[in-house]
Amino acid sequence: MKLIHFTWAALFGVFLFSCTAGDTIKNESIRIIPLPNYYQLKPGTFDIDKHTSIAIDKSDSTMVALASYFNEKLARVTRYELPVKDTGEILFELVTAPELDTEGYRICVTSDKIRIRANAYHGIFNGIQSLLQLIPLDTVAGKKSRWEIGCIEITDKPRFAWRGLMLDVSRHFFTKQEVKRYIDLMAEYKYNVFHWHLTDDQGWRIEIKSLPRLTSVGAWRAPRVGNWWERSPQSDADSLSYGGYYTQDDIREIVEYARTRYVTVVPEIDIPGHSMALLAAYPEVSCMGGPFCVNVGNPFYTKEENSLCVGKERTFALLDSIFGEIVSLFPSEYIHIGGDECYKGFWEQCPDCKRRMALEKLNSTTELQSYFVKRVASSIQRMGKIVIGWDEILEGGLAPEAIVMSWRGKQGGIEAIRQGHAVVMTPFEHCYLDLYQGDPAVEPNTYSMLRLEDCYKFQFVPDSVDNTFVLGGQGNLWTESVPHYRQAEYMTWPRALAISETLWNESCTKNWEFFVQRVEKQFIHFEQLGVNYARSIYDPIIKPFINDEGELRVALRTEVDGLDIYYTFDNTNPDSYSNLYTGLLSIPKDASMLKVVTYSGQQRKGRQINLTIEELERRVKETN
Repeated sequence: MKLIHFTWAALFGVFLFSCTAGDTIKNESIRIIPLPNYYQLKPGTFDIDKHTSIAIDKSDSTMVALASYFNEKLARVTRYELPVKDTGEILFELVTAPELDTEGYRICVTSDKIRIRANAYHGIFNGIQSLLQLIPLDTVAGKKSRWEIGCIEITDKPRFAWRGLMLDVSRHFFTKQEVKRYIDLMAEYKYNVFHWHLTDDQGWRIEIKSLPRLTSVGAWRAPRVGNWWERSPQSDADSLSYGGYYTQDDIREIVEYARTRYVTVVPEIDIPGHSMALLAAYPEVSCMGGPFCVNVGNPFYTKEENSLCVGKERTFALLDSIFGEIVSLFPSEYIHIGGDECYKGFWEQCPDCKRRMALEKLNSTTELQSYFVKRVASSIQRMGKIVIGWDEILEGGLAPEAIVMSWRGKQGGIEAIRQGHAVVMTPFEHCYLDLYQGDPAVEPNTYSMLRLEDCYKFQFVPDSVDNTFVLGGQGNLWTESVPHYRQAEYMTWPRALAISETLWNESCTKNWEFFVQRVEKQFIHFEQLGVNYARSIYDPIIKPFINDEGELRVALRTEVDGLDIYYTFDNTNPDSYSNLYTGLLSIPKDASMLKVVTYSGQQRKGRQINLTIEELERRVKETN
């Protein structure tokens, strides 16, 4: 279909939902995440049945692919696909609307038609995601012949250009099919960047044909379970059977799969630190010469070398070979080089590094790291790519074209902007999906806390900075404590829903209660897909403290409003007939255990949490 022109005023019209309406939407039926920036609910419905057809320009191969994608996703609910024709009731149209940029779209649902219009194919794709979320989920899939979609008008585009999720496949290897599944679900919530952490101390996951030992040696380690950093080091008797890697054909397949979902794959090769797997394969680029083995999750930092030697020219020759092949595999204009947590102690002992410092007139190992980053960045830039690194790459100075990914709080991003660098915000206290999302007593073992509400309420633009330097943000799933894909899903969803909405929607529209309503509707979608999502938002939150009289008290609350909290101190399991929490709890004499659970009416919602009085006292000490 030909481009159709319409004005911006006509495009927007008058919409109910805007930045001034954030507190008036709590009872609406819409379930879309991320929430559109502008929409208006209308009376009436559009009915989809087997005779409904999709209208596209069938000579446009990209539009045909979009229609096929829509049919594939629609069939999960309807169990049938719709015919694709030149005319029909569901229209996908490219229009001349530069105000929508590349990713914006408009949906108009009336009783007789659905129109998705956009300035570019990516906008059509985003409109498809919103349209799919307009289809009711409160029925058993495949049991109906007709589905009703409420009439609505939506005009929408993202707040930020970079909306990403990072998956660490080094600590634990995820199969090609699992990576695709992760990308597919990302795309449903309008993420557009998949940051792929491919290398670290615990595994090298990408085939480099000119350096075959990177995968024949660096991709495999001794099998271990148990808590990370508490594992026994690898021994000579261990079989090196745990791991895996992606062939270059696998990489191309995944990159193409992501492209069809309008997701850019940004690879990360983490250097100069976090390089023990590389050093195990090629010890000649180390300072001390090894021997090295791929780390199994045992302590090593500062005791065993895991940083590349900056003094040896062969280090840079090897990296040129690696990035030369990386560049050919990834169409992304960005290459991530890590740069975080680089231990410099071995550089201080290394004669090659000392010579480099003298030759380049460098006064510290911090400046030596800056030399390394600038040199590698310059090489990658000559290959036509833009370099990204964690905020440590700022230390000692940085090439002006480089982009900083700020993870150590907001300050790295603020400093990067002050120096004129573009920034992707991903501070750990709001964006690290490997953290606890509920009480540690009932969650898989990890560290620190990041509840859903902490993700949702975060503002990605720091105060008093030029927001034009903020490209966007992302959530990061480090996988030290994520041994398989089901756990990766559990840690990602629903917290990635909050990050998605925060990156897409204007910040002034945030409404936590309305967001929770929509999250609960997405839970139905996850169940239909078999996604192992977390229901931690229903669990009780237990906060012990010492009052002014020196007595232990306990406050209870929930993330979700409207839940009742029941508790016992007599070692029995609480239910909806137990003690109802109405205020701060005192500890009865000789009590040894507090047990807490949440209900909605007579329906149990959260997991039961059991904490000894000693554990409550320990938590108080840890927070003081």
